[in-house]
Amino acid sequence: MFRECQWWKQLLLNVASSVIFYTSLPLPYLDKLDFQGVARFVTLVGLIIGGILAVFDTLMDILGVPIFTRSAIIIGGWVLITGGLHLDGAMDTADGLAVTEPQKRLEVMADSVTGAFGAMAAIAILLLKTAALTDIPNHRWLVLIAACAWGRWGQLWAIARYPYLKPTGKGAFHKQVIQNYKDWFPGLFLVIGATCLGILLGKNYFHTTIIMLLAGSMTSFLVGAWFTHKLGGHTGDTYGAVVEWTEAIFLCVMTMIF
Repeated sequence: MFRECQWWKQLLLNVASSVIFYTSLPLPYLDKLDFQGVARFVTLVGLIIGGILAVFDTLMDILGVPIFTRSAIIIGGWVLITGGLHLDGAMDTADGLAVTEPQKRLEVMADSVTGAFGAMAAIAILLLKTAALTDIPNHRWLVLIAACAWGRWGQLWAIARYPYLKPTGKGAFHKQVIQNYKDWFPGLFLVIGATCLGILLGKNYFHTTIIMLLAGSMTSFLVGAWFTHKLGGHTGDTYGAVVEWTEAIFLCVMTMIF
């Protein structure tokens, strides 16, 4: 019984470590946190973020906040909850990809100064998310949860599937931890389960759920593959870019079915 309690305690500490690492959510001080394995729980963190956004969106809807204003607030809150972590990676990645000499791309991405292409990428992502969310009047809670989960599953898959381009860096320890299917399969199970919540809306939403599953899986796979094609692998910055672009593209696809 004692060992079982210890197992659950360690699991909760690992989840807390992942929440602290990937978000700016205030948590009480916890001792003995280990940040080495936080990537294993990144999909769960996505579900937590999506759930928080869904609750706030529903409350604003009840209060009568117009849909465009509501969408803009949700996107702003999205960035606030993540601390801009993934958006910063997307900006650095855009600056790197703008360099015509491949051997200098990683050097540019490591520079903390944001360039013109990074700023344009951030604007494009935020605009796409806001516009897409505005065009989704119904069941936004489901779309928000699924978008956050698939975005982070895309990151987890990129970590597991593709090489890391630098010997050290802010994402290197993720690659060292994610070694086999046991490290990424629970995340896949969670994101599929979250997406299938659409079935609860009624039997008429079965086909919608299938489309959501296809859109989420294909987007998360293809975005990570595209960055690998352009750079030859991934860095901590591209992991963030995978999250942001997967979320944005997924939301855009959802405008066609909701």
